Amino acid sequence: MLNITLPDGSQRAFPAPVTVAEVAASIGAGLAKAALGGKVDGQPVDLSRRIDTDARLAIVTDRDADGLEMIRHSTAHLLAYAVKQLFPEAQVTIGPVIEHGFYYDFAYKRPFTPEDLAAIEARMTELARKDEKVERRVLPRDEAVAYFKGLGEHYKAEIIASIPEGQDVSLYREGGFEDLCRGPHVPSTGKLKHFKLMKVAGAYWRGDHRNEMLQRIYGTAWATKDDLQKYLLMLEEAEKRDHRKLGRELDFFHIDDHAPGVVFWHPKGWTVWQGVEQYMRQVYRDNGYQEVKGPQILDKALWEKTGHWDKYRDNMFTTESEKRDYALKPMNCPGHILIFKQGIKSYRDLPLRYGEFGQCHRNEPTGGLHGIMRVRGFTQDDGHIFCTEDMILDECVAYTALLQKVYADFGFTDILYKVATRPAARIGSDEVWDKAEHALMESLRRSGVEFVIAEGDGAFYGPKVEYTLKDAIGRQWQCGTIQVDFSMAERLDAEYVSDDGSRRHPVMLHRAIVGSLERFIGILIEQHAGALPAWLAPEQAVVCPITDQQHEYAREVAKTLQKQGVRVSVDARNEKINYKIREHSMQKVPYILVVGDKEKASGAVAVRARGSIDLGVMPLEDFSAKLLGDIARKA
Repeated sequence: MLNITLPDGSQRAFPAPVTVAEVAASIGAGLAKAALGGKVDGQPVDLSRRIDTDARLAIVTDRDADGLEMIRHSTAHLLAYAVKQLFPEAQVTIGPVIEHGFYYDFAYKRPFTPEDLAAIEARMTELARKDEKVERRVLPRDEAVAYFKGLGEHYKAEIIASIPEGQDVSLYREGGFEDLCRGPHVPSTGKLKHFKLMKVAGAYWRGDHRNEMLQRIYGTAWATKDDLQKYLLMLEEAEKRDHRKLGRELDFFHIDDHAPGVVFWHPKGWTVWQGVEQYMRQVYRDNGYQEVKGPQILDKALWEKTGHWDKYRDNMFTTESEKRDYALKPMNCPGHILIFKQGIKSYRDLPLRYGEFGQCHRNEPTGGLHGIMRVRGFTQDDGHIFCTEDMILDECVAYTALLQKVYADFGFTDILYKVATRPAARIGSDEVWDKAEHALMESLRRSGVEFVIAEGDGAFYGPKVEYTLKDAIGRQWQCGTIQVDFSMAERLDAEYVSDDGSRRHPVMLHRAIVGSLERFIGILIEQHAGALPAWLAPEQAVVCPITDQQHEYAREVAKTLQKQGVRVSVDARNEKINYKIREHSMQKVPYILVVGDKEKASGAVAVRARGSIDLGVMPLEDFSAKLLGDIARKA
């Protein structure tokens, strides 16, 4: 008898080998209809997979993450099927699943147009309605190469030829289209109902700029119509919030071809930057950090010692002077160790916390640059805590609480937590890893938060916690992190004198709360749709006199507020008051103060809050108290 163990622990016995589909049918007709595939001993498989030994089995439906991945993977094949029907001369290459969807790269003699995209999507819908069976077969590698060459699919043949000789490969067929794939896939095209093609972009064959340019068609696919509509609505809202668009409209910054991947900050944008930096500087002061500053350029030999040269050389900007090789720093850690090494450190000095607004450079590929979210030159709120092993837990507990407070002040209260544990290739004893992983997990437990574990995703030198923000429209941004490092201080010979007089290497905790300031400001712009809270807004109020007769009073109002630390200006232009109000509303100024003869006579201001909210006329001191209260509360 063959025994199949289900997720609830129950078992089902079968007299002979059985397919996943047959097991689903034995459980119930509803499950058999909903089933997309299965997981046999944790491995995703097709419904047609034959089970011939005792195994653990979970039936996968569209409610499962694995089911959604099957839908997206299968929809990528459906896309290629439709393209081959409409454009037979097009060659297919690769089509993987990505976050929220999929893409497929094609080689074709001319660019695909928006009309082509609409036609392809319509053909995909037709093919899905045919509900054609998706079938798997296996071929020897060389036979598969010959098969695809015979079809004129030279890119696909090249991919298969790169597979080690003697191996078999799996192919999936639906109707008249067959593609190379490991699978698994949905059982038939009728399972693919809720998809949308999004855009076409260029992509080099195999990601190498020396190869030919292909056309990449992006799409999204979901389990339900409601999920698809929610995603499309989120994209519409995201487009309105795009920091690149708002950055231009609000005159915050620009990116110039003379310095690709580096930001030119305008006065308003730099005011926002300073708001974030000065806030974080206060966080340093209030939480026992000593601010330091390291050099931008460091000798190649240092990066070789730390291991960065071997791992990150291609992403480092280098230079040479007097026959010595240097690199612009891609991170701040080695510089902080060199500062730590100056002078003798005792166990009584630990924990020692250094913080730096360190400017870093990484040679990101042009195609990966994105506004101020992904740049080549950026500044981190970088901190390193030098401590003993026994201090790790307390430091991590304090750090998580601090991070939560900072994020809340910036308007983020929904945080996801992930602990990345030891990878297969690592250094250090299991005992040390046990202590580090326990400290990170326990710090989150003490903070009263739930977390997920990413097995094997830690760095080779130690585990880490990743903190991910959820923004106003549900998008996720991984910003903060704390990493436990037993390696780098030792590599650079950093030591402290322990309580028994021996020399020991400190544990190094790498931590960042906002991460790249550029990226974080981009996130803030999109989170608030450009309408930054009063404490961060580059201009907190603007005074608008109705006529020339109130100009002097308007300046007195502004001067009074400026003395209280308010960022305020006077709009004395010879324009109608409605025009001024509309323009400053478009610039998302938190408060517009209108002053006419009545306000001048009574020492008052007519207050309009952002969002066309009329707060009425109030004494200047009352408005001042309100605005200063907003700023103090980070409201």
